[in-house]
Amino acid sequence: MVRKLLLAVLVAFTGSMAIAAELKSGPQTGEKLPGPFHPLNINGSEAGQKACLYCKNGDNPVAMVFARTTGCEGTAKLIMKLEEIVAANAKSEMGSFVVFLTDDDKAGDELKKMAEKAKLKNVVLSIDTPAGPNKYNVSKDADITVVLYSERKVVANHSFEKGKITDKDIEMIAKEATKLGSKK
Repeated sequence: MVRKLLLAVLVAFTGSMAIAAELKSGPQTGEKLPGPFHPLNINGSEAGQKACLYCKNGDNPVAMVFARTTGCEGTAKLIMKLEEIVAANAKSEMGSFVVFLTDDDKAGDELKKMAEKAKLKNVVLSIDTPAGPNKYNVSKDADITVVLYSERKVVANHSFEKGKITDKDIEMIAKEATKLGSKK
């Protein structure tokens, strides 16, 4: 009886872990991106305007991030790592942008300060609605969704619930992004 109970608890626990590990958000590996969208750019050449970063990057290798929390330490670390990688892969015309999915009126000012403090030159911060761009299927349960793509086709996708991204995850994404940027 005790064994059956322990087995049932173990099955329930591992089943819930599998569900958590399978968080799907955004375009998946092997898929083509759904197309243009126009978030409000906070920094970069089109700061203060709604402009299509998908269009601007064309077929180049890109690290696209959807984030929900402006003050997340993990997101900040990821942005700084991507800033380095894009700078190191300038020859491949690699791009990177982070779309914050929020309706917080203060987000624009927070992100502008973040961009200035970090001296971002390569990663564009932008804002879109909490639902995210149409047809991109960004999960409401994903606090961070990283989509690496080239020629508008997804090469890798990583999604994380709030507070779940680790330094190890950031290093893995950095390796994949570096590899993507060095291919062109």
